[in-house]
Amino acid sequence: MKTYLVTGGAGFIGSNFVYYLLNKYDDIKIINVDKLTYAGNLENLKQIEEDERHIFVQADICDEAKITQLFETYDIDYVVNFAAESHVDRSILHPEIFVETNVNGTVNLLKIAKKYWEIGDDTYKDGVKYLQVSTDEVYGSLGDEGYFTEETPICPHSPYSASKASADLFVKAFADTYKFPINITRCSNNYGPYQFPEKLIPLVFNNTLEHKNLPVYGDGMNIRDWLYVEDHCKGIDMVINSGRLGEVYNIGGHNERTNIFIVKTIINYVKEHIDATVGEHMITYVTDRKGHDKRYGIDPHKISEELGWYPETKFEDGIKLTLAWYNEHKEWIEHITSGQYQEYYKTMYEGR
Repeated sequence: MKTYLVTGGAGFIGSNFVYYLLNKYDDIKIINVDKLTYAGNLENLKQIEEDERHIFVQADICDEAKITQLFETYDIDYVVNFAAESHVDRSILHPEIFVETNVNGTVNLLKIAKKYWEIGDDTYKDGVKYLQVSTDEVYGSLGDEGYFTEETPICPHSPYSASKASADLFVKAFADTYKFPINITRCSNNYGPYQFPEKLIPLVFNNTLEHKNLPVYGDGMNIRDWLYVEDHCKGIDMVINSGRLGEVYNIGGHNERTNIFIVKTIINYVKEHIDATVGEHMITYVTDRKGHDKRYGIDPHKISEELGWYPETKFEDGIKLTLAWYNEHKEWIEHITSGQYQEYYKTMYEGR
C-alpha cells in the first residue's frame, strides 16, 4: 500500500486530485492536510467522508510540529504539495502571506520529509518522492509566438508567481544539495469542478446567474492556456509514478483563449441553457491588474514524449462540463461565496 501526504487537498486542484487517486487505486491511503483558509472547503470532500482510505487533517504546512507528527504516525511514500496561496490579486495586496505559505511552508515540508526519508548520507528509502505542484506563471509572460518549455528561464512578475518560483528553487536546491528525490510540475490555467469563485470561470458564471456586472481586466485580450483539471491530475499521477527524479515537467492544455473569449463563452452558455435574459451588456471593463502578464502558453512535449501524457479534454467539451457542474451545485456556490468572499469581492472589483 502506498501512502500519500496531499497538502492543500481541500482546495480546487487538490480535492480533484484526491478523487482521481481514490477512483483509480484501491490499495492506497491519503493523508489530506489543509489549513482550511477561504479557498479550502470541506464541502469539496463530502463524497469521501466515509472512505477509510482518506484521512483529513486540518493543519498548516508551516506547522513543524504537526507535519512531523504526521510523518511519525504514517509511513508516507509520496508528498504532493498543492498547498498555496494562489490568487494574484491577493498577492498584490498581501505579498507577505504568500511568502509564509508558499515559500516557508514548502521548505518546512522538504525539511521534514528529508529527515524521515533519509537512511544514509544522501540516500533515501526506496520509492519515496516529493512532488511540488507549481505554475506556468513562474516563467513570466510570452509574446505573440512561442511557448514555455522546461528550459525557459524563470522570470516571475507578481508576488504570487515570485513566491511559487522561490518554492521551486528550494525544491531544486534540495535535489541538488542533498540528492533529495523530487519532481516539479508546472501547469497552465486549470478549470473544472470545485474552483473557488475568485477565479475567472466560476466568478463570471456566478455573476451572470445573479445579473451582476462581469468584471474584465484591461481590454480582455490577455491569453491563457486552459487545462481541464482531471487532465492535470492524470499528469501529476504519471510524474509521481514514472517521472525521472529531479526533473521538471510542464503540463499544458494547448487551449489558448483570450479572457474576453472565456467571458463571452460563459454568457452564451448561460443564455442558451439557463437564462435567456443575460448578455454581453453585462461586461464591465475594469482597471488592468498590476503587472498583468499578456500571454501564457505551455509546450507539454516533454511529458508527452517521456510519459505518454496528453490532454484528453478539448476546451469546448471541458467548459460545458464545468458550467453544467456549477449549475447543478448552486448550493455549493452559495455557501462558498458568503461572508468573507463578499468583502474580498468589494475590495477587488467595486469602484474600479
